[in-house]
Amino acid sequence: MTVVIQNTTSPSSTGIFVPVAGLTVFAIAAGYLMSLVPLSLSSFRIDSQYAGWLASSYYIGLLIGSMMIEPIISKMGHRAAFVSFLLLLASTVIVLPLFANRDAWLLARLIAGMAVAGIFVVVESWLLISDCPKQRAKRLGIYMTSLYGGTTVGQLGVGVIGVDGFGPFIAVLALLLTATLPAIMLRQSPPKQQAHLSLSLKDIARLNKPAIIGCVVSGIVMGTIYGLMPLSLRQSQLDPNQISVLMAAIVLGGMTIQPIIGKLSVVISKTLLLALVSLLGVFAVGLTYLTNDFHVLAMALALLGMSAFALYPVAITLACEKLDAAYIVAATQVMLFSYSVGSALGPIGAGSFLEQPLANPSNGLMDYFFIVLLATSIYMLLASAKRSDTALAS
Repeated sequence: MTVVIQNTTSPSSTGIFVPVAGLTVFAIAAGYLMSLVPLSLSSFRIDSQYAGWLASSYYIGLLIGSMMIEPIISKMGHRAAFVSFLLLLASTVIVLPLFANRDAWLLARLIAGMAVAGIFVVVESWLLISDCPKQRAKRLGIYMTSLYGGTTVGQLGVGVIGVDGFGPFIAVLALLLTATLPAIMLRQSPPKQQAHLSLSLKDIARLNKPAIIGCVVSGIVMGTIYGLMPLSLRQSQLDPNQISVLMAAIVLGGMTIQPIIGKLSVVISKTLLLALVSLLGVFAVGLTYLTNDFHVLAMALALLGMSAFALYPVAITLACEKLDAAYIVAATQVMLFSYSVGSALGPIGAGSFLEQPLANPSNGLMDYFFIVLLATSIYMLLASAKRSDTALAS
């Protein structure tokens, strides 16, 4: 895995408005599209049982893309690569309503995942290639806020624009084309790379195991939320406005917990923190078993969003905790790969649970989340205890 580890352009000269502006508009389009794909299946006479496969196809594309994007950026540069990946994603949006069959949609979502992996790598490297650690932290905060905020707004499109016919796909296409405008029209210098470094398979095997498992579980939960939750909510007889509010609540929960996680991660063990955020998800699922009240469900899904969105940043910081600075970017790409594996497998594993709607407290996706998050919390608690015992022994 080849990665960029340093640059020759100062942070002030690169600027962040272009990638942040493009990312924000992209996130709005992506947030809407994630809910639109499973909810529009019936409109195009595609069996809803393929929703899980469509989600997995997308995340398999994300996995593939995470391994092959860097050489493209090195050859094209950040600006051209960013526009190219956005246009590639836009082309897959055109395909969906024009070729309304299962195989075309599976292929389109696979390519869409590869394009989105490219967008993420371009923006992250554009923002985070900096000589100043404080600058990196600040830019990462801006990145997370733009991504989650845009995704939250995008979820509202389900209620405002709808999910039937060609109109929603035209809206997504317009947003993606708009996202290219800052990079095309504004002249801010993207970063320049001069050095590359690789992690061997032996080095990868030595990475923190709870961190890798945390990223895989994060992918399982997030892939299932984005791929199947809208469909599960629709099966529960909720209308599009309610579905959009509930999906937005999940992402808002994820946004809310980010500063809290940042402070807790320097106070307690990150392995223990992974256990605690997993238990938060278990608690959220438990709330859905107690009542079918809409407001309680919104609060429960917000808490589930906190749990799901906290797993990845905690896991990735745990992975980099004791690494030499030269290997940090390579480690983050391994974590993205692990996340993508979980994202690809999650919706497939959740497929059988989708047969029962969320309104039935005895089954549904909530059972799936309960099993995954409870098992994760138990593993992390054991790993944390073992780590503490080792520290005391030494």
